[in-house]
Amino acid sequence: MPLLMKRRNGGHWTVEEQDYLLQRLRSLSHLSTYLLVLLLPGSFFLIPLLAWWLDRRRGGQRAIRR
Repeated sequence: MPLLMKRRNGGHWTVEEQDYLLQRLRSLSHLSTYLLVLLLPGSFFLIPLLAWWLDRRRGGQRAIRR
C-alpha cells in the first residue's frame, strides 16, 4: 500500500517499483472471474446472474438422470 500511495503523495516510482507493480497486477489478473464477482460492490445481487451464466456455458440442456 505505501508503494501505491507514493505517487499520490508526490513521489515517483522507480523502474524496479514499476516492474514490481506490473507483476502484482498480472498475478491479480489470474484470479478467477467468480472471485472478482464476489469482491464487487453489490455482489450479493450478482450471484443469481453468475449462476445463470455458468449454467448457460455448459452448452445445451443437461441430461436428466432418472
